[in-house]
Amino acid sequence: MLATTACTSTNNLSEVNATEQLAHHKAKGGFVNTSPTFSDDTAILPLLKRYITETRVDATPNTSIPVIAVTAEQLNQLPKNQDSVIRLGHSSIFLQVNGQRWLIDPVFSERASPFSFAGPKRFHQPPIALTDLPEIDGVIISHDHYDHLDKASIKQLATSVSHFVVPLGVDKHLKDWGVVSEHIHPLDWWQAFKLDDVTITATPTQHFSGRSLFDKNETLWASYVIKSSSSSLYFSGDSGYFDGFKQIGERFGPFDLTMVETGAYDKDWATIHMTPAQSLQAHIDLQGKKMMPIHNGTFDLAFHSWYDPLNQIAQLASDANVEIVTPKMGELLAVNEIHKTTHWWALK
Repeated sequence: MLATTACTSTNNLSEVNATEQLAHHKAKGGFVNTSPTFSDDTAILPLLKRYITETRVDATPNTSIPVIAVTAEQLNQLPKNQDSVIRLGHSSIFLQVNGQRWLIDPVFSERASPFSFAGPKRFHQPPIALTDLPEIDGVIISHDHYDHLDKASIKQLATSVSHFVVPLGVDKHLKDWGVVSEHIHPLDWWQAFKLDDVTITATPTQHFSGRSLFDKNETLWASYVIKSSSSSLYFSGDSGYFDGFKQIGERFGPFDLTMVETGAYDKDWATIHMTPAQSLQAHIDLQGKKMMPIHNGTFDLAFHSWYDPLNQIAQLASDANVEIVTPKMGELLAVNEIHKTTHWWALK
């Protein structure tokens, strides 16, 4: 797609000392969260008991989620000088920056699960089928959980995409699924990948990784700072609230748009996902101008109602005089001219 392409991987370690850089690495391999308040000791059996016995209200929609269909022709006609964002569902994003087309955490499968017959099922279909997308320059992956790293989608993209930016260790999955190593750019926190005038920096989150009972935290998890010549974006991936947001804001902010996890929170995993109030605070810490709540509206991943994250963040943002944008799935956002969006989840 690009007439000329120059790509480099760099260590963006200014103001980061060696101790800080290595603190999240285990001595014998794998990764850890470093916050003294972090806790990840939730047992599986009590959670299963809750899922079986706890009464849940509106865990899934009883009416259709509004989706704006998108065509390849429409994407091809996007102005090259307009940085654009389209929410595809959950945390999946189509992004055009400096004329480059990127997918973030593309999940096009029917379920966010290792099984085709069980696990969280989509509330809605993607605005565009994976096979209908125009040429994609790159894919960004935040971590290896099934609602962010979709094997079927990656296998479909493996031979047509030239750049896959991933946290350390996630490259092993991609290689197993047919992506050639030369196209994969594994990054540690604070390291960056640059393609022409677009720089993508992996930044910290407070989360965990693993695709089975036996590979927990063998791969890294990350958020991303995406800077072009005309805009500055932040994508949170998954994270509990921690002081890293303020650190990222101080180093890379302000941001024209933050895409921040707002959903799948619960008292039993309070340090690996954020409540809406914490998501809003993360946006403020990041020095964001506008916030787009993500990680909601597509899969049932927690005990709260499907619309609770959006209801809460809309009210909290209004009370705090913070600008949020809640586009429908498939709705185009021009980053530097973001229009007013609706509370689509509340419309009858």
